Amino acid sequence: MTKHDELLTVRQVLDELGGVSRRTFYRWREIGKAPDGIRLPKRRTAHLPQRPQRLARIPPERRMTTSYDVKFWEIRRNKSSKSPSYEVRWKVGGRERSKTYKTKALGESFLTDLRQAARRGEAFDLETGLPESMTKAKDARTVLDFVKAYVEARWLYAAAKSRDSMSDALATALPALTKEKAGRPEAALLRKALRHYVLLPEGKRPAMPADIARAVRWLEAASLSIEDLNETKAVRPALDALALRLDGKQAGANTIRRKRAVLHHVFEYAVELEGLPSNPLHRIKWKGPKTTETVDPRVVVNPRQARELLVALTYVGKRQCDGKGRGRRLMGMFACMYFAALRPGEAVSLREQDCYLPADGWGRLTLDGSRPEVNRRWTDTGDAHELQGLKHRGEDDVRRIPIPPELVKILRQHIEEFGVALTDGCSAVSAAAWSPRRPTPRSGRKPAPSLSHRFRSPHRSCGGRTICDTRPSRSGSTAAYRLQR
Repeated sequence: MTKHDELLTVRQVLDELGGVSRRTFYRWREIGKAPDGIRLPKRRTAHLPQRPQRLARIPPERRMTTSYDVKFWEIRRNKSSKSPSYEVRWKVGGRERSKTYKTKALGESFLTDLRQAARRGEAFDLETGLPESMTKAKDARTVLDFVKAYVEARWLYAAAKSRDSMSDALATALPALTKEKAGRPEAALLRKALRHYVLLPEGKRPAMPADIARAVRWLEAASLSIEDLNETKAVRPALDALALRLDGKQAGANTIRRKRAVLHHVFEYAVELEGLPSNPLHRIKWKGPKTTETVDPRVVVNPRQARELLVALTYVGKRQCDGKGRGRRLMGMFACMYFAALRPGEAVSLREQDCYLPADGWGRLTLDGSRPEVNRRWTDTGDAHELQGLKHRGEDDVRRIPIPPELVKILRQHIEEFGVALTDGCSAVSAAAWSPRRPTPRSGRKPAPSLSHRFRSPHRSCGGRTICDTRPSRSGSTAAYRLQR
């Protein structure tokens, strides 16, 4: 042993190991997993009884830098400051940590991120007190690296639709947050590289073709640094890019607002991790087009039109050997969307046990989940319809909906004619089954071209905003729709 060797007491070793108990440490010694220990020679002192002193020596490369011993406290008001502020407190490996925010909402957002990381089983860094996902984002030097770490941090507790929306917004903004560099790939290639490869967690990224790999290398070399975002002139091109569609025309107001919200949250995350002093979007005088809450009555079907459309739907599709076409099988789904104001994903997840269908009078649907259709790239199971909770509600919440006798009759007839599915799966088909351009057998005429492209889902036509508290959404079609057991 040389004079440069560092000797630690057992208590100091336990602190270095992230707050491990003595019982665990001595158990490690029994099975040979503890650090090497040295027993010092016995010695007597005038005032202490004789006892052996055990010291341990831990090489730097074997020292623990992370811990799973994490504890959280509720947010409290910071009484020491004159202006209102709130303190987030937590403990990692026996060491208390705290962070102060101006508003309680910001503090709750940060505390939620910490708790979500702990639930996912992430280790927390002993030096910074942050989980591994946040540490990666904090150590990122370029915007691209930071966004990749941001996606990793949010992926596990974001819904599949939210992942798709997040990727769409970031794939639009990131090419604008780059420096002027020779060899810039085409916009379509950059978007494909981001959507299909870069903006996915490492475990879900497929092998890159040669052209995608070149585009990714260019993005890594041309990406702005985090410090560059402090200049508003570097951020404004990203906002301008959010306002355009892929064909160069102006995007819709709701699309612009949705994408800007994602970019705003990314910058707030950078401020939270102290990568930026403030959100650069707050310093830019930029306004997107105004959104409207009104609905054009010309594109919302009335009760008479809805019933005619449901009848017309039964004529859609090639007749099978049983004489029933695809549209007839879909009628029950769209009837639920109109009469009960169900979202398409809620109608797909409807089971027989969720339906109370008496022979006479009103019935009832009890909803506890939804299966919205999304690309398999964004789901954890690899299915296009992944089961999740009801929108804007708690995980275990249910929604009870009274249904009129007309819908009760349709569902009873549907079950009698097609039965119920034995599995939870369903296959997606083209939305042409509900296309307003298809002439109906009764009229033989097509709707006016100026209105047909703006046709609203039947989900909105029966006052869906009052029942579901949601905005209009275009309906997706589902083939072989059958109630599940």
